[in-house]
Amino acid sequence: MNHQRSSMLFHQAKNSIPGGVNSPVRAFKSVGADPLFIKKASGPYIYDEDDNSFVDYVGSWGPMIVGHCHPDVVAAVKQTVDNGASFGAPTEREITLADMVIDAVPSIEMVRMVSSGTEATMSAIRLARGYTGRDNIIKFSGCYHGHADALLVKAGSGAATFGVPDSPGVPADFAKHTLTAEYNSLDSVKALVASNKNSIACIIVEPVAGNMGTVPPQEGFLEGLREMCSNEGIVLIFDEVMSGFRVAYGGAQELYGVTPDMTTLGKIIGGGLPVGAFGGKREIMEKLSPSGGVYQAGTLSGNPLAMSAGIATLNILKQPGFYQKLEDKSRAVAEGIAKAAKDAGFPLYSTRVGSMFCAFFTKGEVRDWPSAAQCDTKAFAKYFLAMLDEGIYLAPSQFETAFVSAAHSEADIEKTIVAAARAFKQIA
Repeated sequence: MNHQRSSMLFHQAKNSIPGGVNSPVRAFKSVGADPLFIKKASGPYIYDEDDNSFVDYVGSWGPMIVGHCHPDVVAAVKQTVDNGASFGAPTEREITLADMVIDAVPSIEMVRMVSSGTEATMSAIRLARGYTGRDNIIKFSGCYHGHADALLVKAGSGAATFGVPDSPGVPADFAKHTLTAEYNSLDSVKALVASNKNSIACIIVEPVAGNMGTVPPQEGFLEGLREMCSNEGIVLIFDEVMSGFRVAYGGAQELYGVTPDMTTLGKIIGGGLPVGAFGGKREIMEKLSPSGGVYQAGTLSGNPLAMSAGIATLNILKQPGFYQKLEDKSRAVAEGIAKAAKDAGFPLYSTRVGSMFCAFFTKGEVRDWPSAAQCDTKAFAKYFLAMLDEGIYLAPSQFETAFVSAAHSEADIEKTIVAAARAFKQIA
């Protein structure tokens, strides 16, 4: 498969953009190749600058749950842009989308729109600190919550991909307030809470970890966090930037029946446009400026294009049977890849929650960052490149999640499974 123009553009980009990309994992460094430059997308497919087509399981890192360029979403954005892209003033669409989010997500009684997932988590933590009057926070090793200073401590995602979980440029005075526990280990959380009594403002967690690959919560983990936070006066924040509206219409909290105090959202609620949101209990959210003293602002927050795309997307997700159909497709592709690996005698640990799935290149169970870190990343890189040659576009990192969309057909899934069988035989 020819990637000549993509390689040329990457070489050109490195002269004007640090590393040639505007987000690190896009650089394909961990798989030893030059990144593809994408020209267009439609449904479950993306097309690069060399006119190669791929079945896409990245989906812009999650938001394209209805597929690329869904006609309803495109029509909503086109209609809106005719009247203006941004006003820096309130619009009716903000209320419409806010009400849809409140109706869908169990924990959210009020919601504030922002422009990115990073902004959502950063703001939620500030609000939790303002609400509790405490400084410390607990996060989990391998969970990524955006690139705010306090959160770049033992982070997953791009940081995990490059093996540099702690970023230069983060002052020690910021990092010292971030305590790190192990995902799926209540004992590690209890120890931190006990040794930092009455100083912890919040615990922030991906209820389904998606930034060290897809790692589901073990039975009792989320319930244990909920009980601990209730007993200790700690704000429990679910980072559902990835899992929100993805694993269920009401997110992971609906799926697992555990309600946090606050939730951060992104990705899907903007239909692919830049967006984020954080919300939660009314008594917490009313501490936010201008109704309270905790400051947060953004000129592009709630911009009409993102609101229109989000409303159109959520209206599609609300259609009867949407999630069941997506569940069936996701099960087929994840189980098909796992079977292809087994048939080839290749060690693999497969995980899936709803339409999020991951093939871990390890023999052992993956339940946290230490076990995920045991994966054979060199074998994954070979698999990734082999799948790319077969016309299957996966995330260029072992430590990322794959996403299935409603636009993927049975033929797309069958093509993916056949490609995986060939790839495993090639690298076994």
